[in-house]
Amino acid sequence: MAHADAHHATDPADSPSPSAAPFPELRGQGLRLRPWDADSDADAEDWLRGVADPEFQRWNTPLTLISDLDGARGLLRDRVRQQAEGTTASYCVTDESSGTTLGHISVNGISHIFSNAHIGYWVLPEARGQGVATRALRLVAHWAFTDLGLHRLDLGHALGHDASCRIAERCGFRYEGTLRGSMFEAGRHDAFRDSHLHGRLATDPEGP
Repeated sequence: MAHADAHHATDPADSPSPSAAPFPELRGQGLRLRPWDADSDADAEDWLRGVADPEFQRWNTPLTLISDLDGARGLLRDRVRQQAEGTTASYCVTDESSGTTLGHISVNGISHIFSNAHIGYWVLPEARGQGVATRALRLVAHWAFTDLGLHRLDLGHALGHDASCRIAERCGFRYEGTLRGSMFEAGRHDAFRDSHLHGRLATDPEGP
């Protein structure tokens, strides 16, 4: 999984472009990407399941640790607010046919001044092994480079998370280096670990 809940500082003058908000639903690759609904009990439960999963917690330590449904609802409300501000496009990844929730993907820290953003995602345990992250990443990257008109997308993950490396490179995000001490250690906010940085430009091929 890519680092899923990073918060990036943005320039106060960096107001979203008219095309940046509200963000549309995205469809393709057998998926429907829709906004999370902070008023939906089902969405809050799915979010809580995603971030409480041991495999998620092994590789990600969000700034806000969620342990119950009230916390999940509060975080989803924050994401709805960021969505309205045009700084984050946060999507519930669902199966296009059944509507079943499969995971999450977001375009974070959207800057139209620097023309860049950062991708984060996670997949629910029962949906792994189906190419969900790869398909969602391809779909959202295409949208970010075309409709949003961004020039660069970053994707970071904890050192050792080989599955995220493969997903990134499969989608045209080149490995660009190791960032020392750039992520929290699992379950801690007082210790740090290294991460891999991947990047893709609008001019780069989509990948194999």
